[in-house]
Amino acid sequence: MIHWLQTSTAGLLTLAAVSIAVLLFLIIKVKLEPFIALIVVGLLTALAAGVPVGTLVGTAQKTSDSLLEKGFGSILGHIAAIIGLGTLLGSILEKSGGARVLTAALLRTFGEKRAPLAMGLSGLIFGIPVFFDIGIFVLAPLVYAAAKQGGRSIVLYAMPLLAGLSITHAFIPPHPGPVAAAGLLHVDLGWLILMGAVCGIPAWFIGGILYSTWIGKRVNVPLAEDFAKLAGEDGEQDGPAPSLKLVGGIIAVPLVLILVGTFGSILLPKGSTGAGIAAFLGTPAIALTIATILASWLLGRRRGMSGTDLAQLSANALRPVAMILLVVGAGSFFGAVLSATGIGKAVAGSLGDAGLPVLLAAYIISCGMRIAQGSATVAIVTTSGIVAPTVMELHYSQAQLALVVVAISAGSIIASHVNDGGFWIVSRYFGLTVTQTLKTWTALETVLSLSGFGVAALAMTLV
Repeated sequence: MIHWLQTSTAGLLTLAAVSIAVLLFLIIKVKLEPFIALIVVGLLTALAAGVPVGTLVGTAQKTSDSLLEKGFGSILGHIAAIIGLGTLLGSILEKSGGARVLTAALLRTFGEKRAPLAMGLSGLIFGIPVFFDIGIFVLAPLVYAAAKQGGRSIVLYAMPLLAGLSITHAFIPPHPGPVAAAGLLHVDLGWLILMGAVCGIPAWFIGGILYSTWIGKRVNVPLAEDFAKLAGEDGEQDGPAPSLKLVGGIIAVPLVLILVGTFGSILLPKGSTGAGIAAFLGTPAIALTIATILASWLLGRRRGMSGTDLAQLSANALRPVAMILLVVGAGSFFGAVLSATGIGKAVAGSLGDAGLPVLLAAYIISCGMRIAQGSATVAIVTTSGIVAPTVMELHYSQAQLALVVVAISAGSIIASHVNDGGFWIVSRYFGLTVTQTLKTWTALETVLSLSGFGVAALAMTLV
């Protein structure tokens, strides 16, 4: 039995299925922290597959070559700075009032009749540097104001905003999920930004504009009196609001630099000065450092923030990042175990024999992880760890690898329901009952997921 489990394709596939089942049981039923569950299941899977203890955890004298430390270290060295800097950049933009400047300008530009489109664009643009829940906290009063002025269902204004925030959170770096997946599958972030936009923008239009307009006319939720009192509140920012050009420019800086670095290495002569400059400035950590320094000065110090204020802002913003990094590191270790045990090759061979495309398999696994445990980031990290050994066997191009990440990301947002914290944030912040949230938000996430995957699958046939 042990020999069959460790050496045969059927045994390895059985081991993979059992390990995932145990992982979900620990997270859902036992309520164990995902990063602890990933470590425990990774260790048990490795031992069951016959990985030597020395290879798995090292020795008392040396642990640096162990599967455990390499699994954690290989990904955290790549993403820790990116996620940390991205979080700092978003917190400064939030504190300065940049989100309100952006949304107010879009509302003026598009007018009352097209206010839902303005809210959707606000979510899409401001969602790039800030986390999903922070985007809701900051922009919800502007949704209240638009609903109050328009006199229509709050669903009509909230859903486009939520669609923009959801797409950027799942598809676009520097958010933790796509950054972690890029590290696990060895994808250049420039390619991921490009493919994330190519697939995410059509999905946002289908879900955030077409579907949201349709459902907003059918689910009538008047603006609650308590929310009406909050409409147009200025929040926490101090002093005059920054200019729209400044806010837009700071958001664009890291994206542009990363894209320049990616495609400069392709278009410019290898070894040339231009290629070297592009590679340096386009390194994600460098690009985000530049953007964060600009934001700290232009939106912080120059507008009255002291060094102490910025330090406190940074400390508060970075607290949630610790748990994210632990989950990502544990997910990387779990993926390394699947690769070292031969499970990855067994899965790749089975998919090939069954004729099931890896893109579809990755999407289905991600959907299952999302529906089972609720967190989009955990779904992305875990799925990436599961499919990484398989994908590495296929020698995909960077564009194709980026599309695999997009498919995983699309699966990670499907069918948000009661086990997802975002479900309850949406329900409480916009005054929706559970039934109304299922009809609007849960359905919206499913439309976004299917649309994003559909575009990714179509793009995969062309690259």
